[in-house]
Amino acid sequence: MLTLVDKPPSHQGTDPRPHAVVIGSGFGGLAAAVRLGARSYRVTVLERLDQPGGRARVHRQDGFTFDAGPTIVTAPFLLEELWRLAGRRLADDVALVPMDPFYRIRFDDGTDFAYTGDPARMRAEVERLAPADVAGYERFMAFSRQVCRIGFEELGHVPFGRVRDMLRIAPDLVRLSGHRSLHAVVARHIRDPRLRQVFSFHPLLIGGNPFRASALYGLIAHLERAWGVHFCLGGTGRLVDGLAGLVAGQGGTVRCGAEVARITLAEGRATGVALADGSEIPADLVVSNADSAYTYGTLLAGRTRRWNPRKLARARSSMGLFVWYFGTRRTYPGVDHHTILLGPRYRELLADIFDRKVLADDMSLYLHRPTATDPLLAPPGHDAFYVLAPVPNLAGGQDWARLAEPYRQRIAARLEASVLPGLGASVVTSRVTTPQDFADDFLSVCGSGFGLEPVLTQSAWFRPHNRSEEVENLYLVGAGTHPGAGLPGVLSSARVLDSLVPDARHIRRRA
Repeated sequence: MLTLVDKPPSHQGTDPRPHAVVIGSGFGGLAAAVRLGARSYRVTVLERLDQPGGRARVHRQDGFTFDAGPTIVTAPFLLEELWRLAGRRLADDVALVPMDPFYRIRFDDGTDFAYTGDPARMRAEVERLAPADVAGYERFMAFSRQVCRIGFEELGHVPFGRVRDMLRIAPDLVRLSGHRSLHAVVARHIRDPRLRQVFSFHPLLIGGNPFRASALYGLIAHLERAWGVHFCLGGTGRLVDGLAGLVAGQGGTVRCGAEVARITLAEGRATGVALADGSEIPADLVVSNADSAYTYGTLLAGRTRRWNPRKLARARSSMGLFVWYFGTRRTYPGVDHHTILLGPRYRELLADIFDRKVLADDMSLYLHRPTATDPLLAPPGHDAFYVLAPVPNLAGGQDWARLAEPYRQRIAARLEASVLPGLGASVVTSRVTTPQDFADDFLSVCGSGFGLEPVLTQSAWFRPHNRSEEVENLYLVGAGTHPGAGLPGVLSSARVLDSLVPDARHIRRRA
């Protein structure tokens, strides 16, 4: 198991390299640390929790291993690049297993759709449900391929720090219907209401409402087809440990139990961080992997003009997440690795979650059964599960201390009545995470699951920039900056830094 430190190593005072401090050890922060280490920075990653990973931390209890957050690995070449930068091979440290199907989508009437990366099988699935929509499906996938090429392959790692950066892509934005919602574009091509859900749900994986997330997020369909959907054997936590190991191998440090209280400034320039224990750590540059609204609202409170309290109060946070982790004393071999259980309502349920912010009686669920691929994540003869329900963020005013257990019971009843018969008598271990936990553990504003909601007016230039607009030597990575949430998004946010952060050899050391 990876060994982490809770205090700075004694050799750091003699290390002549310029010093970079990274706040937070989520995938964005760890990826930024590896990239900075490869460019000759001495890197210190500060994590307030007792293990690295942020939302990707790991819960271990009663012989079960539960990934707390991300479970889907797409665009693995972004990970392979990080390992190469550190002089290693990804395959030496972790094993990625392709998923087939990517997801099994179960509709409320009991019918299902096997979502795969195989064009012929996907065409057959579409034809099975709605023969008249096959041609429209092909047109949508052609659209997705084009959007992926421009929005992800060409622009996903490009900074949007100037207005002219946004103006430069405006023609493509209009041509690709970026001003329309993804659901609206899907509906132009596909008529069957079930298939409209199948090909528009992807923004929910990054905190967006398909009825107002930009159609540019339609790129995810092609991204998954092109690079696949994978699972990391041993759980996503193995990737976290691997990245932290790369940082250590570059001479950097990952410190857990180190909470940053504020970013220190001098003459408009970031000079380091002050910890909650009163100590200060000087740095030549600071990278924040904290929630971007928390970075500006708390770590820089009252010291910036653009992202001021009034603007932050108007910003839209993504939805909240209710996650139930549980293990069973039996296995469910008929349940796939990833299952999406759609409820009776789609648009109306999303309006309850995102707009009215009420906890609805019905629900749609994402069910993760990692032991379908890696039985070692549970004791022999047992299964490990995690089920996620999109819910309102804390702006809805729900009292999760009171609601958590009744809501968990409702989820259990839904699962038992659909895909997990006998569940109630089979559960042997259980824990939940609510939006309140996201606020308390990850300092997520409004307890949101993905930071700022991905709408057009909070994307690219309109999102907090990867290089702070107002504070010199401060950079942002993670879900709350460009390009956004999801594993490819946060890894790409660190990739953006390659074009913004000066090479360490050109910096006169101050820390």
